[in-house]
Amino acid sequence: MMTKLLTGFMVRLISSFFLLVMAFNVSADSRFDHGDWQQLLQKNVYEINSGQATEVDYSAFKQQEAELKRYLQRLTEVSQGQFDLWSKNDQLAFLINAYNAWTVELILSKYPELESIKDLGSLFRSPWKKEFIPLLGDIRSLDNIEHELIRGSDRYNDPRIHFAVNCASIGCPALAREAYTGAHLDQQLEKSTVLFLQDRSRNRLKGDDLEISSIFKWYRGDFKQGWRGANSLEAFLVGYSEALSLTQEQAKALLAEDIDIDFLSYDWQLNDKKS
Repeated sequence: MMTKLLTGFMVRLISSFFLLVMAFNVSADSRFDHGDWQQLLQKNVYEINSGQATEVDYSAFKQQEAELKRYLQRLTEVSQGQFDLWSKNDQLAFLINAYNAWTVELILSKYPELESIKDLGSLFRSPWKKEFIPLLGDIRSLDNIEHELIRGSDRYNDPRIHFAVNCASIGCPALAREAYTGAHLDQQLEKSTVLFLQDRSRNRLKGDDLEISSIFKWYRGDFKQGWRGANSLEAFLVGYSEALSLTQEQAKALLAEDIDIDFLSYDWQLNDKKS
């Protein structure tokens, strides 16, 4: 009797082990390949100001819209079940790329007959609330991807996403010339953050005031939720003192709130490549 019980236990143990191995392999092998999005970015996005900003050649993108649509279709085919098997980094990279790719597609829907992404909205609905994105089993808006799937999920909690998602505007952080991937996500988000903070047209110390992008006003709460120990916007910014060109004394003054923070006006002009 004891032998039978032990044999049954061993069979169940081995079965459980193989199920775990299979689940791991499914998760590892199911990482989404963003290579086609990477190629489109490489062809149509141009760095300016040493990479602190980028311009998008929407005219050229328009000629390759069939390729973009194939990539979007592949995003659409991912089920919630598949998505949930991925690591958090793979999930977040997928959502950032999806947001950026569908933003480009939204621009192309009216290009060149627009000067700003805001031209795609109406008196009653902003373009970010337009539900046109079939993703993870639902029809979503750009706001839904950013504010619910990314910021509202409590899965990721990384304020650097604000320097990765791109709103097709000059005031936005750069649309990176590379697709985000789970394997390199931390380095990519850090690079995007540093480059944006180095841009003196959008973040600068002027006299006794620190003038920074309105992104920090709109999402101030995200920068004080303890990421890397930062419990205030000032603490987050002090963590990037070098990118902001702050001296040690200035960083201390900012942390002590002895430097006033002003938020700059946002430039909503389309980030279109200049001829």
